[in-house]
Amino acid sequence: MIKIFNIGMNHESAPVELRECLARDQQIPQTALSLMRESGYFKEGLFLSTCNRVEALYTTETPIEAKSSIISILSGLGGITEKELRPTLYSHEDMEAVRHIFMVASSLDSMVIGEPQILGQIKDAYRLAAVREKTSGVILNRLMHRAFHVAKRVKTETRISEAAVSISYAAVELAKKIFRGLEGKKALLIGAGEMAELAARHVISNGVDSLSVANRSFDRAVRMADSFKGKAVLLEEIGSELLEVDIVITSTASTEYLITYEQVKNSLRKRRNRPLFFIDIAVPRDVEPRVNGLENVYLYDIDDLKAVIEENTSQRKQEALKAERIIQEEVIRFDKWLETLEVVPTIISLKNKVEAIRKAEIARSLSGMGELTPSQRVALEALTVSMAEKIINDPILMLKSKAGRSSSENYLDVARKLFNLDENQ
Repeated sequence: MIKIFNIGMNHESAPVELRECLARDQQIPQTALSLMRESGYFKEGLFLSTCNRVEALYTTETPIEAKSSIISILSGLGGITEKELRPTLYSHEDMEAVRHIFMVASSLDSMVIGEPQILGQIKDAYRLAAVREKTSGVILNRLMHRAFHVAKRVKTETRISEAAVSISYAAVELAKKIFRGLEGKKALLIGAGEMAELAARHVISNGVDSLSVANRSFDRAVRMADSFKGKAVLLEEIGSELLEVDIVITSTASTEYLITYEQVKNSLRKRRNRPLFFIDIAVPRDVEPRVNGLENVYLYDIDDLKAVIEENTSQRKQEALKAERIIQEEVIRFDKWLETLEVVPTIISLKNKVEAIRKAEIARSLSGMGELTPSQRVALEALTVSMAEKIINDPILMLKSKAGRSSSENYLDVARKLFNLDENQ
């Protein structure tokens, strides 16, 4: 029997230093799918990797071997021992796995409930599995399309997105607490993506005196800086910027530290003991963790933002209840669809056999008759198709009604024998 599984880690189960091990290489999802296919234990597979989660969603007929294989794959790709990895992993089976992926797609399992980015990330993961790696089949195709449908329902039928607190907002709120207000402060943003742009809007609206933007693509840095009347700087100029700014917010996709311990240490003497705060919301992290040990330097990473985010939960929790009801409805519907899969081969065999008999009998009857006009042929075809469909309609409805029940195998066996569906096997 084919079973659905989901195994992974997220911001609740694993610290950022472990999650980033599986986020440093953008080729990891593709490599993981290739390894899953080569193992032979997986029927279908999808691999999701974001800043806050790494998950494998798959179907298998060998659950024990598949789970062992996926843990080995995660361990190898992340350079993490299985002993260190296992306690951080969660595992969901069958309808719990379905419910989990619906929760993730609807952003109910995110650090920031209601944030919109996760759905796009799931669609990218599905595109990789379905189009490029061809590891998604009948079950996962249906499951992912239902997940997208659920996410759309949650967005349109609840106000959960309106109540979302972005990670960028949380980062700026943390900075406000640190400085008791941002008026007159100088900020440096490293990165020019969506999170960096949101952070820029928040720091400007909270009174930051000057804003500098550094990015690997200088053109993007210039465009963002211009839109906020700030200053674009090269990545190579970060060292000199550290002499002037009070707050540094980083959110790049770099796989290496952009700000090192030595770089920050060298800037301290010229700063004359002025505090320097880093808020690193990138995974993998942009700032070397040792920086936090320097005097008058304070480093916060994405996991430190949880407390800020939790302060604004009341409205989101109310909307989350509505969303969870929608998800439960859709889980039940998917379960019913999955149950019908076991009867599909028999129904197809029955339809094929009846159609073959219909065509053979028409051909035999027409051979002893005169030439029919085109309209007569169309009428005869329609008549025989209608008769055949009506004859097998009741058996098909009966088989569908028994799907998923303990007695379904008996009914399938009787149907195959009654209609002699295995005569050529």
